[in-house]
Amino acid sequence: MPRFFTKRVTKSAWHWCEKEAELHGLAGVEVFEHYMKRLSQRGWGKFITEEINLEEGTCRVRLEHSAFVYHYGKVNRKIEYMFTGWFAGAMDQILAAQGSELRTQAEQTQSGAEDGCDVGYFVTYPLK
Repeated sequence: MPRFFTKRVTKSAWHWCEKEAELHGLAGVEVFEHYMKRLSQRGWGKFITEEINLEEGTCRVRLEHSAFVYHYGKVNRKIEYMFTGWFAGAMDQILAAQGSELRTQAEQTQSGAEDGCDVGYFVTYPLK
């Protein structure tokens, strides 16, 4: 994925989370859960936070019913990589709002479009 695309997506997620946290009085994990709920409501698929640890900058998100998998089918590769910037941007905004200097990156570790897989998985972890 082009680096400029990732930065733009990360920045938009940061901005969205910042504004929604302010509007709804949310903080920490609540912001991330709200973001996953709203992404799911937009029809990209169902995003479920399986694990999240703000102190370590890590999370694991499961993606069920991916719109990309429904469109492309089983193509035996990861096809939802565009979401990675959203997860890192959301985590970074939450961390910054809590005064942490920790920043993250995200990657797709599994796709429902891969043979033998029914769901996608994404993880975030600290930048080195």
